[in-house]
Amino acid sequence: MSQLYFEDFTLGDRFRSPSKTLTDAHFLFFAGMTGDAHPIHYDDEYGRKTRFGQRLAHGLLLTSLTAVGASTLGPLIEDSIVAFVEQSSRFVAPAFIGDTILPEHEVTALERKRSAGLVTLRVTLTNQRRELVLEGQHRYLIAYRPAA
Repeated sequence: MSQLYFEDFTLGDRFRSPSKTLTDAHFLFFAGMTGDAHPIHYDDEYGRKTRFGQRLAHGLLLTSLTAVGASTLGPLIEDSIVAFVEQSSRFVAPAFIGDTILPEHEVTALERKRSAGLVTLRVTLTNQRRELVLEGQHRYLIAYRPAA
């Protein structure tokens, strides 16, 4: 597979990831992995009594779905990624069990640094109704193309 280096990126490049339908297993695995057992995420009766009317996906679970390593971009930068340096997320709408989430990454800034380039990606998650669920930003140091 061809590798991308800093020089290969262009503003506006987009990378979509496979969609994922959230299931009870995702919620339970996340609880086991993090120790977060707040009932809004794991108790149906509790969820029904909230303003959401059901259990709600944890924000950090949603944030994890923006991971570049799980995206179509991941394999393209295996050899050139130097560091993941920054991440932010803003939660725009709730997500629930049964929602199908589509991650997307878009190149929004390119900055040359001394030893590698800084690539800024706008990250988004949309649901099956094309509603924005999460938006944020990732920043990566990506190596320059090696001299031939």
